[in-house]
Amino acid sequence: MSRAAALCSRSEHCESDIRAKLTQWQVDSASADAIVARLRADGFVDDARYARAFVHDKHLYNGWGRVKLAALLRQKGIDADAARAALAQINEEDYRATLLRLLLGKWRSVGQREPRLARAALLRFAASRGFESDLSYAAVDGIVSGSFGSDD
Repeated sequence: MSRAAALCSRSEHCESDIRAKLTQWQVDSASADAIVARLRADGFVDDARYARAFVHDKHLYNGWGRVKLAALLRQKGIDADAARAALAQINEEDYRATLLRLLLGKWRSVGQREPRLARAALLRFAASRGFESDLSYAAVDGIVSGSFGSDD
């Protein structure tokens, strides 16, 4: 128990992360259930808090979009309501600015290609980062047409 609590006190972890760690430490399932229940009761594990921190950090530092973030939260077993609440905390203006900044950076490497190929490369890049297709299409069309230059 104290080893898992120490792990949780250093950084945010969701229940599935803790269960995986307990399995790695070869803790039997009954003991793992008791440890997780105690960690929840003591406030060491909170999936909603984890989701908020995960979304904040991965969007801010990794430039990930809502689609990718939602998929990863689902993969970690985070409750759908907690995931929605965490994703809702992203400021829409900052979100669009992040997408545009990432696409303009990518444009530097693909902008010399034939416009159709450059557009396709930008759209694939935006999708790989987890941004919604409607936002990506609008931003990419603006970049390719020259509406959004590197001065923006």
